[in-house]
Amino acid sequence: MFYYIIAAIIIILDQWTKWLVVKNMELGESIEVIKDFFYLTSHRNSGAAWGMLENQMVFFYIITVIVVIGLIYLIQTGTKGKILYGVSLGLILGGAIGNFIDRARHQYVVDFINTYIFNYDFPIFNIADSSLVIGVILLILVMLKEDRDAKKEKKHGKKGTYHSK
Repeated sequence: MFYYIIAAIIIILDQWTKWLVVKNMELGESIEVIKDFFYLTSHRNSGAAWGMLENQMVFFYIITVIVVIGLIYLIQTGTKGKILYGVSLGLILGGAIGNFIDRARHQYVVDFINTYIFNYDFPIFNIADSSLVIGVILLILVMLKEDRDAKKEKKHGKKGTYHSK
């Protein structure tokens, strides 16, 4: 249940911040928060990351439904005793649903977080996107740790077992 609460918090925060942007900013308007680094910029994206696959809504609907079903299955069957794994899945689930809501309601995603990193204008994103990225990074770290642990276990034998000759 905890992992679904994480997803719900992400969805609520994502939708609330997007609503604030749509309600209080004109499309294209930008508000400086930290000069030359962080701006709130009202933007709409009808594609995926960096505008790829623009206007392919049916594709996004199908993929998102498949991903959400898969995430729920993994949460239900594989998170017992694996907190970081469950948190990563909850973050990915919340992000996927947050952007799905936008696509279903508007045929685009509301983006507003605009950063400049070393003078590079990074593509504008939102809370759902951030949650997806953090969740995927955390999932990769969990998988790398599990792989490392499995290799150690295989090399040294199971922890706590007695090996006789």
